[in-house]
Amino acid sequence: MFDIFNVIVPVFGIMAVGYLAVRFRLYPAEGVRGLVLFVNNFATPCLLCQAMLTSDFSTTFNAAIIIPFYIGAVFSLLCGALIARKFFKQRPGESVSSGFSAMFTNTVLIGIPIIQRAYGMGAMPTVFSIIAFHAPMLITLGMLVMELVRRDGAPLGRTFVVAGKRIVQNPLLWGVVIGALGNRFAVKVPEAGTAFLVMMSAAVLPASLFGLGGALNEYKISESWLQASIMSLFKLVIHPTIVYVLAVWVLHVPLDYARYAVLLAAMPAGINVYVFATYYDRAVNVATNVVLISTVSSILTITGWLWVLGH
Repeated sequence: MFDIFNVIVPVFGIMAVGYLAVRFRLYPAEGVRGLVLFVNNFATPCLLCQAMLTSDFSTTFNAAIIIPFYIGAVFSLLCGALIARKFFKQRPGESVSSGFSAMFTNTVLIGIPIIQRAYGMGAMPTVFSIIAFHAPMLITLGMLVMELVRRDGAPLGRTFVVAGKRIVQNPLLWGVVIGALGNRFAVKVPEAGTAFLVMMSAAVLPASLFGLGGALNEYKISESWLQASIMSLFKLVIHPTIVYVLAVWVLHVPLDYARYAVLLAAMPAGINVYVFATYYDRAVNVATNVVLISTVSSILTITGWLWVLGH
C-alpha cells in the first residue's frame, strides 16, 4: 500500500498545485490552454517518437492487449448512449455525446504519468501502442456515430472527410509514425536529436499534470451529476474490468503485461470529452461533469486498481 501511495501522491499533488495556482490567481487561467496544447502538440509527440525509435515492435504491438482496450471503449460508448437515451430521455445526439464521455480516456495528461510512476519506462512502449490509435480512432468513431443519429447532421461523406483530416492532422500520430519509420529503417539519430527528444519528453509529466489541474477550475457540478456519475462509472470501473477479463481470462495475457492496458483504461475522462460535446453542442453539461467527477474520483479508483493489479 505504501508503494501505491508513492505512485498516487506525486501525480495528484502536481494536479492540486495547478488547480490551486489558477484558483488563487498565482498562474493565469488563460495560460492553461496554451500549456495543454504544448503537451499535446509538441512534448508528447516527441515522447511517442522517442519511444517508437527505441521499441521492440515484436512485443510492443500486442493485439491481445490493444484489442480488449478498444472493445471496452466501444462497449462504454454504446451502453452510455443507450442509458442516456432510455433512462435520461436525452435526444439521439445528446445520447451519443454522453456515451462519448463514458468512452474517451485521459491517456496523455494522467495515463502516462500514473503508469510511468507505477511500472516504470518498461511499460511505456505497450502504453504508447494503445495511445497511438486512441484519439484518431475514437474521435472518428464518435463523429461517425453522431452524424448517423443526428437528423440535422452533415452528409456522411463529409463526415468521413472531416474525420480523415483529423487523423492526418493529429500530432500524436505524427510522433508515432515518424518514430516507427525511423525504427523500421534503422535510422541513426544524431546525439543532438536524441537529446532534443529526451528534453521535450521530460516536460510531459509536470506540464500535463499542472495544466490539467488548472483546467479543472473551469468545470462545475450541475444538475446532470447523476448521469455524469454513471458515465464516470463506465470510464473508471467498467472499461478496465472488460479489459482485465478479456486480456487475462479470455486471451491469457500475463498480468505483468495486461496490467498496462487495464490501468490505462481506468484513467478518467479526457478533456476531449468536453471538446467533442461543445463541437456538436450536445450534452455539454454532462461532459463537463464527467471530466470533473471522473478526475476527482479517480484518486480512489486508480488506487483500487493498483491494489488489484498488484495482487
